[in-house]
Amino acid sequence: MTGRADPRAHTEALDAAFAETVRRTGASIGALYLLAPDETVLHLDAVCGAPVEFAAPWTRVPLASPAPVADAVREARMVWVGSQEEMVLSYPRTAMVLPYPLALAAAPVTGVRRWGTLLLMWPAPRPSPMTPRERGNIMSSCGRLARLLEEAAVRPWSAPRERPRAVPLGTGHRSAPPELAVADLVERLPGGSCALDLEGRFTYVSSGAAELLGREAAHLLGTLPWQSLRWLDSPLYEDRYRAAVISREPVTFSACRPPDQWLDLHLYPDDSGISVRILPSSADEPSAPAAARTGAADTSARAGQLYQLTHLAAALTEVVGVQDVVDLVADQIMPAFGAQGLVLSTAEAGRLRITGHRGYASDSIARLDGLPLDTAFTPAGQVLADGTPAFYADPDDMRRTHPEAPPASGKQAWAFLPLIISGRPVGLCVLSYDRPHPFTAEERAVLTSLAGLIAQAFDRARLYDTKLELAHGLQQALLPRTLPAIDGLSVAARYLPATRGMDIGGDFYDLIRLGDTTAAAVIGDVQGHNVAAAALMGQVRTAVHAHATLGTPPDEVLHRTNRLLTDLDPDLFTSCLYAHLDLARRRVTLASAGHPPPILRLPDGGSRPLDVVPGPLLGIDPDAGFPVTEIPLDEGMLLALYTDGLVEAPGADLEESITRLARHLAEADDRDLHLLIDAVLGESGTTGQRLDDIALLVLQEAGPDAPGAAEPVPGV
Repeated sequence: MTGRADPRAHTEALDAAFAETVRRTGASIGALYLLAPDETVLHLDAVCGAPVEFAAPWTRVPLASPAPVADAVREARMVWVGSQEEMVLSYPRTAMVLPYPLALAAAPVTGVRRWGTLLLMWPAPRPSPMTPRERGNIMSSCGRLARLLEEAAVRPWSAPRERPRAVPLGTGHRSAPPELAVADLVERLPGGSCALDLEGRFTYVSSGAAELLGREAAHLLGTLPWQSLRWLDSPLYEDRYRAAVISREPVTFSACRPPDQWLDLHLYPDDSGISVRILPSSADEPSAPAAARTGAADTSARAGQLYQLTHLAAALTEVVGVQDVVDLVADQIMPAFGAQGLVLSTAEAGRLRITGHRGYASDSIARLDGLPLDTAFTPAGQVLADGTPAFYADPDDMRRTHPEAPPASGKQAWAFLPLIISGRPVGLCVLSYDRPHPFTAEERAVLTSLAGLIAQAFDRARLYDTKLELAHGLQQALLPRTLPAIDGLSVAARYLPATRGMDIGGDFYDLIRLGDTTAAAVIGDVQGHNVAAAALMGQVRTAVHAHATLGTPPDEVLHRTNRLLTDLDPDLFTSCLYAHLDLARRRVTLASAGHPPPILRLPDGGSRPLDVVPGPLLGIDPDAGFPVTEIPLDEGMLLALYTDGLVEAPGADLEESITRLARHLAEADDRDLHLLIDAVLGESGTTGQRLDDIALLVLQEAGPDAPGAAEPVPGV
């Protein structure tokens, strides 16, 4: 394929296959997500069976987020959630904004590449679990969608759509004329009064309904109930409509038409819309909850916005670093409020420092970064000082107080949101728009509330980043910055910190020049992941280095270091492996203090763990002895020293993991030790999430005339 075909035809074919899948599986709602070009974010491309607005919290889903659609494509498997109880246990954030009885399946759309995820939802009575045949049908449909995407030769979009497509199911109509709406109404209800489409708009209103609602039918058709009937403008009533659409189950509630007429509204949904029967409420059997009858409807916030705010609040509790906050605001909050620009700043030394931005040219950011807090260039300093949000609907609005701001950014509307915690300013969030944007009262209220949540997340993230920077700085300071070049010996090393939390590791390694033809290699692991472990690691490394340079035998090096640790009584234990290399005598002498055995790779490619008898861990018994093991240093021989983070994993057998590491070393190309380490780490599955630090030191005999090779910076 050349990709010259009409993109519209490809989109229509994709939509037809998507809608057919939703119908054939019996799902009530479907959604198609496509991966962004950088494959870090899923974008909602099409929705079937529900208003697009319902999916507002999930128009952009980061691939790393804990959501069914992300898990499906990331782990290349179908995700099945059979009930609301399962949803709460497995995906609590999703359950917060989908508090309805339902079942869902998320399946990866994969062909020659990963394309995205197909999401299907059923009403709660659907049998669980899903049968193998149903799973097969869904995966087959995903394969068909992938082929349609591949036949287009390029992605059907080069940039995320501003709004997902609403794809009709094909069993009804999205905007039916009154005659068909009446027919649908008769089919669904024993008697009827009005009908809504899946977007919530009136498609038919009987004369009796018009009388009860207090408006003429002509004024209601094509409108949303909560817009044309202000007494229905309540999250409580809109939520009942959302419940009917998503669950496809009948819903009943009562509402008060001013001044005091209570009406019972019965909603009967199906795939083409909702039939509504309206009856005067019985005084003896009121169906309205007490909260509704006491005026709980006196609020202007939309239910959709409240759900979105709940979703964003849950997401903000999970961010870790400042960049995570920036990404979340840019990926989810900006699209939710239709913004095209973002600037996140903090006050430092009397100036506004930009910590993250989206949608701005670099020259604009350069002009805005580092402005003094009392600047008149933008409202940022003033807003941060007095803690009051500022909203500017158009450039004229901004020019009245800050004439230079509009041309500096090129934006047309702004929301300046101070990030305040307990009266203390921690930063400023600015959302901006490419076109004039009048801010409604409810939008201002939601943004102001959201600013408080962002402030909490931003403050935690800054503290985390500061601690992490200090921790990693300490870690790197305690490790050798370079390894000495030793003639006849090729050396490479790697240190990988744990990727969960901000713990400091106690892993260390070193290579010590002892003479022209002798050297010592050492690797160790201090118990724990904190500052105390890192500090003790520095002491152990220093002690080993000091004893080694005196020419002390390996067993004595460990013995004296052990005496030091027992005297210090740090309540932490340390494993250590010490290897003395004599390049002239071509011998290697090893002693171990409870450390995993090194891996020996011979010139013929055979690899095996060395049988080194270990002594006890350092810091336990001051009189402990450490047996010595001696092996020949053959030409081309390779020795790998490592810490347990490379081989230990929950549920894995340690001996099997060490054997597997030996096999990886045997298969790796040793012409470049740095590439060999990359290959071993990749095969060992350590490139993703790691629960423990990893240190790896590889030494290879390179012949008496070969120059030594040093690692410039031990690194991640």
